Amino acid sequence: MAAPTGTSDAPFGRMLTAMVTPFTEDGSVDYEGVRRLAAHLVDEQRNDGLVVSGTTGESPTTTDEEKERVLRAVVEEVGDRATVVAGAGTNDTRHSVELARAAERAGAHALLVVTPYYSKPPQEGLYRHFTAVADATGLPVMLYDIPGRTGVPIETATLLRLAAHERIVAVKDAKADLFAGSQVMAATGLAFYSGDDTLNLPWISVGAVGCVSVVGHVVGAEIATMMSLYRSGDVAGALAVHRAILPVVEGVMTRAGGVIMAKAALTLVGRSAGPVRAPLADATAEQVARLREDLIAGGVKLSDGDVS
Repeated sequence: MAAPTGTSDAPFGRMLTAMVTPFTEDGSVDYEGVRRLAAHLVDEQRNDGLVVSGTTGESPTTTDEEKERVLRAVVEEVGDRATVVAGAGTNDTRHSVELARAAERAGAHALLVVTPYYSKPPQEGLYRHFTAVADATGLPVMLYDIPGRTGVPIETATLLRLAAHERIVAVKDAKADLFAGSQVMAATGLAFYSGDDTLNLPWISVGAVGCVSVVGHVVGAEIATMMSLYRSGDVAGALAVHRAILPVVEGVMTRAGGVIMAKAALTLVGRSAGPVRAPLADATAEQVARLREDLIAGGVKLSDGDVS
């Protein structure tokens, strides 16, 4: 199944959000909420791709059956007009292969595969892990490099080796090393996506083709505009958008875990995705109050009135 929004240089589209998984108040997956949120992100927040069951989707605490049902719901709802990327990465290569194959059967357009966490494998182990998952299906793969959470970076030499695999086509970078990323982009055909909302514009400026965002839940349309302005040569316009949404990025990404604050932000804009699952904890009243201020400062319209 071809990705509907991919291009030769941006295989998964340009504006993607790492989608939270909506839960009911009792902690069950809200599958109708999944559909509503996916449609909102694509139709109103201008996402041309969604990452489903990544860590922002609370993949460590959802079952394989829940992951497959969430993926099928998203594919059925928006798969004809957005690229649906399924999170398939774990710290177990065999399990990751199983998730990848299940995602392909469920209709995913692509896979997101995170560096195996906690185990701290050597670079040869990373290479074997990623190639095993890429070999398991016919789907294109986006590697997810986030050493702050996994404990191990994908080193430049390893990325150069992995780039030779025909189905490893992209990197979601949350390593914050723009120089290393620039070196990889210059030497390979890997498409880089900013995986750190604090650096979206800097990444675009050095050659990244798009973003995989968390704040895209509430300012996806603005990020899409920022990227479009930059690509058209309006650097000043892109910078103005970047600066305008800085309070939103600060509120969602720097005060607590991204998924916690993303769900709190969705509640504030009238699109509740329910609670988070343990061991995460929902935002406190103080955190929500501060987030409200951040969203207002960033021009986000809240559910209790038009804030401009």
